[in-house]
Amino acid sequence: MGLSGLGIFHTVIGVASIAGALVGFIRYGKISLKELSGKIYFYGTLITSVTALGISKHGGFNAGHAFSVFIILLIAVAYFLFSKKESSKRARYFENFLLSFSFFLSLVPTVNETFTRVPVGHPLAKDITDPIIGKTLLFLFILFIAGSVYQYFRQKKVNKETSVYLEG
Repeated sequence: MGLSGLGIFHTVIGVASIAGALVGFIRYGKISLKELSGKIYFYGTLITSVTALGISKHGGFNAGHAFSVFIILLIAVAYFLFSKKESSKRARYFENFLLSFSFFLSLVPTVNETFTRVPVGHPLAKDITDPIIGKTLLFLFILFIAGSVYQYFRQKKVNKETSVYLEG
């Protein structure tokens, strides 16, 4: 597999981040920064994105590095909305979307790297242009869109219930 020490650390933290996000999606329908699973996702994704900047198969700044910088920006804005705009119902829509979008974007290099390395000796894909990678990413994109729509309507319901509770 040929991973450096940094690559191994990056991978372990990345797997923990993915697990945190999946737990959040299953339990809460979103990545909730109030919950342990959301904190694991946030901090794990931050660490994974920063460590990705020190990893390069091809040398120099590349698309993977750009993804990392963009993901850091997305989770930073989501964290700002979570911590500084706590009472804003509108901010929750953006927070949910940004965290979900960062998760989807994290899966792009994850799928590429995993499929071109696993199983060791006979990887699922020869390179990033292999159709299995494209089909998997398309499936994940459809899940992201469906999940974002679900989160929108769920948040709308939460916002409405909160308004009724505050008025009553």
